[in-house]
Amino acid sequence: MRIQLINPPHTAIGSRVPREHLPPLGLLAIGGPLLDDGHEVRLLDAEFGPLPIAEIVRQTLDFGPDAVLLGHSGSTSAHTTIAQITRELKAVMPHVKIVYGGVFPTYHWRDILASEPQIDAIVRGEGEETARRVMAALETGESLDAIAGVAFLKENVPFATPPAPTIRCLDDYRVGWELIDFARYSYWGDRRAVVVQFSRGCPHLCNYCGQRGFWTQWRHRDPVKFAAELASLAREHGVEVVNFADENPSSNKRVWREFLEALIAENVNLTIVGSTRADDIVRDADILHLYKKAGVARWLMGMESYDEATLLKIRKGGTPLKDREAIRLLRAHDILSMATWVVGFEEETDRDYWHGLKQLLHYDPDQIQVMYVTPHRWTPFFREAKDRQVIQLDQRKWDYKHQVLSTRHMAPWRVLLWVKFIECVIQLRPKSLARLFHHDRPIRACIRWYYRVALGVLKFEIGNFLRRDKHTPNGPTLAEFWGEPQDAEENALRLVSKRRGEIPLAPVR
Repeated sequence: MRIQLINPPHTAIGSRVPREHLPPLGLLAIGGPLLDDGHEVRLLDAEFGPLPIAEIVRQTLDFGPDAVLLGHSGSTSAHTTIAQITRELKAVMPHVKIVYGGVFPTYHWRDILASEPQIDAIVRGEGEETARRVMAALETGESLDAIAGVAFLKENVPFATPPAPTIRCLDDYRVGWELIDFARYSYWGDRRAVVVQFSRGCPHLCNYCGQRGFWTQWRHRDPVKFAAELASLAREHGVEVVNFADENPSSNKRVWREFLEALIAENVNLTIVGSTRADDIVRDADILHLYKKAGVARWLMGMESYDEATLLKIRKGGTPLKDREAIRLLRAHDILSMATWVVGFEEETDRDYWHGLKQLLHYDPDQIQVMYVTPHRWTPFFREAKDRQVIQLDQRKWDYKHQVLSTRHMAPWRVLLWVKFIECVIQLRPKSLARLFHHDRPIRACIRWYYRVALGVLKFEIGNFLRRDKHTPNGPTLAEFWGEPQDAEENALRLVSKRRGEIPLAPVR
């Protein structure tokens, strides 16, 4: 079959400001197995430009595919664009098969199939094996009923097969790197870059996380083989920066150390960035020198809140003490720390923001990213927030950088002022500005690049708020906007609950 993979143009602030792009790892992970099955596969990355929808349709027509597969890492905010692309594709190519995958369609398959009948199938959960089976069935004209992890219209009614089994060995499916031109992708200041995944899943149960249930269980690549793959990307394709997409790559200290040692042995000059947990950094105090030697330059750590009661409520599992210690340890090893701070879990007041700022100053992170809580229907947090008012009805702006829920005590403009004030205080205080002259040259370059991007984001967010963002003063409740909670279908919670005997498993209908 001729298969076109489409990475849609994304409207998120992070996609538009840096003018740098990273490869769409999810589509490449699907593409590798499809190439190995003998299909002719092409990737259309519409983030470049970004391409208008008419041009996406034109290029797809020129290729003449039998099937089009779409997905995006920011699947909630990308859905509106994907729906429009698929409508226009089906109008001019009525016989093409359209398959849609990602986190958002995995859970919202009922709504999507009911409103977007042009979509022939939705891949629910991990896609490597399921996509192979779907393509084989479409090629031979067989029914999709026997394929686990698929949703489609059956007699004009949305229907889903049972969930597909979790992929146990991640090394069984290769990434289709040959689908991209490496020279087009960069990060960290126009340095050639890729996105990779050492592990999937997370052993922690933060109740707002939209990823953990999708991946279900923490698993990892073979550390030695993975290090060899990164080394090959550096040597054969000139890759300089590796961005880890993992939720928690260092969950297992023994396995993580084995990877670090294997990458050091490969003797390649790579810059590694990604995210992990502060308690893992504290746990690994004795091997942080290996992090640095392997090329780790920055870790993003979700700290979410200064309030211990809030951290307990959202099941973060961390403590302010460990957060501060993790930042101190990273700095001692010349590794940058980026703290993410999420507002909107509670109905904050001026006093809460002031205390949050003081706590962040006490943490003293190198970089800061303040985000707005964005509820997903399949998470436990959604159930807690289902009666809160939605003020942002444009789904394309559900990207963590736009306010989507009202705050009872503060107008949206005041929340924005506090968020921007906190970011500016953290980044413009003398201690932070002094790091622009860091003694480590690569780190110094990174810090200066980050300031350029942060300034662009600041201008973009404020401009958007003043000119484009439309907040609905009397919007619907969250449950009215999205529907009833789906946390009983959230796989990680269901697995834990089954073991503990806490709640019954809900069948998929």
